[in-house]
Amino acid sequence: MATAKYNRIMLKLNGEALAGDLGRGIDVPTVECIAEQIKRVRQLEVQVGVVIGAGNIWRGREGLERGMERATADYMGMVATVVNALAMQDALERMGVETRVQTAIEMREVAEPYIRRRAIRELEKGLVVIFGAGTGNPYFTTDTAAALRAMEVDAEVVLKATKVDGVYDEDPIRNPQAHRFEQLTYIDALNMGVQVLDSTALTLCMDNDLPIIVFKLAEANSIERVVCGEAIGTIIRR
Repeated sequence: MATAKYNRIMLKLNGEALAGDLGRGIDVPTVECIAEQIKRVRQLEVQVGVVIGAGNIWRGREGLERGMERATADYMGMVATVVNALAMQDALERMGVETRVQTAIEMREVAEPYIRRRAIRELEKGLVVIFGAGTGNPYFTTDTAAALRAMEVDAEVVLKATKVDGVYDEDPIRNPQAHRFEQLTYIDALNMGVQVLDSTALTLCMDNDLPIIVFKLAEANSIERVVCGEAIGTIIRR
């Protein structure tokens, strides 16, 4: 069996990852494939926290373009992340992986409220903890929520799963000759204005010396390979 490089990780998934080929909404087979990867990581005795976006259900910018108030659009997105968290919880538990969903906005009928010490205890017990509702505040992305929760629960790394296999100097879809970086410093990533992670999350990780690995989720066993130290993406660190 492979050996894990990390003891505790924070996995950040875009909401679009749950949509699969549907493009929007939740594709159950796709969620099950991601859950299977998480299950294999747990079998390596790695403690796993997960933060999921909501782009498959709600994109705040669409509301803003139609005159919606920013805070309202953001709160709608936070609620949508809980829908995704529950879908992931269901897939994992059907595979025999015990989980908890904790939310920054209280909705006790479906999830626990976020409590840092409880989250740490549950991670230590081997539960996969899925953090919903972002930070609980508007104007912050789920990338920032992942960085914040990672630091609060003492995760060793943020794993940002995306549609691309790392950070490039240009859009690799528009320019097939774009250069992919194996490593970047926080400052270089900020100066480049990388699109795969927002600047607030990057700054938060830089200030607390928390490494970020950007990798392509669709590659075979990608989460497990990253956890075991395989260089399949871009690592951002000091």
